[in-house]
Amino acid sequence: MDFNVKRFAADAGTFLSRAVQFTEEKLGQAEKTELDAHLENLLGRAECTKHWTERILKQTEILLQPNPNVRIEEFFYEKLEKKVPNRMNNHEVLGQSMIDSGNEFGPGTAYGNALIKCGETEKQIAGAEREFIQSSAINFLTPFRNFLEGDFKTILKERKLLANKRLDLDAAKTKLKKARMADARALAEQDLRMTQSEFDRQAEITRLLLEGISSTHAHHLRCLNDFVEAQTTYYAQCYQYMVDLQKQLGSFPSSFASNNNQSSMSGGASVSVPTLPLSSSLPAGRSSSAFNELRSCSGSRKARVLYDYDAAGSSELSLLADEVIMVSSVPGMDPDWLMGERGNQKGKVPITYLELLN
Repeated sequence: MDFNVKRFAADAGTFLSRAVQFTEEKLGQAEKTELDAHLENLLGRAECTKHWTERILKQTEILLQPNPNVRIEEFFYEKLEKKVPNRMNNHEVLGQSMIDSGNEFGPGTAYGNALIKCGETEKQIAGAEREFIQSSAINFLTPFRNFLEGDFKTILKERKLLANKRLDLDAAKTKLKKARMADARALAEQDLRMTQSEFDRQAEITRLLLEGISSTHAHHLRCLNDFVEAQTTYYAQCYQYMVDLQKQLGSFPSSFASNNNQSSMSGGASVSVPTLPLSSSLPAGRSSSAFNELRSCSGSRKARVLYDYDAAGSSELSLLADEVIMVSSVPGMDPDWLMGERGNQKGKVPITYLELLN
């Protein structure tokens, strides 16, 4: 390997003069050439652009992939230039679970059918989410990364060169001030002219790069519009999917209602008649005498709830299976209902959902 001693000595000398100049400036023993105000403003604008581009990029990545472990994994795959493995997103996992459970309960049942429809809708949302993430990655995240890893790194490189040329210039000025002999002054003046020319040239290069930040802002604005359009499309698709799902669930027969109530006409008025959550007329292990005991309940008694029950109105009390509540009969109330109390909550409850406790 060839080794140029003169080149090495020149580079070492330049590095030493820069170090001396930098140290003396910090100690206030040497003057420092200040950049013009326009160039300083451009540098500040570039730093501001870099700071907020990094922050927006990071928060967008968090929005598109909330799981930090998955983000780290995708980052390493990207750095290793390997394909990120396909994985189910949260909507797909939920949707598949709903479909599997719906098939287990039976597609012919109200609950099973509803679960399958909800699962299919979740999978549709998952597809829309994938399209949104892919579009955002291509049209929004990639341009932001390209700026940080490309254009701004070039700006940093040229800015560092400018800082070195500025140190060389000020070192040459200091050398000229200290020169006493005519030959030394002539050599110092020649060195000063050369370093001034190199500094001016580097300042112009840096200025042109920094003025390109305006073009970067214009490009990022177009990317921002693409991102907003992708979000609008995604949310509109999700809304339409959910509206369609609501219509499908709302088309179920009335016997499939969540509170399992039926409406019958009595004297021109609608009367709510409680029914069991299953098709059997009596729960397993319960006789008609148990219902007679409930109907003849006098005073307040404790009762255990056998099944979940959703209140159909403000006059009723929702129930959770296995909870214990206080019940009592009210004169004039429908014989299939009791008055239930849970703390400060009070309302009608169907006796078919209760078991009196001793």
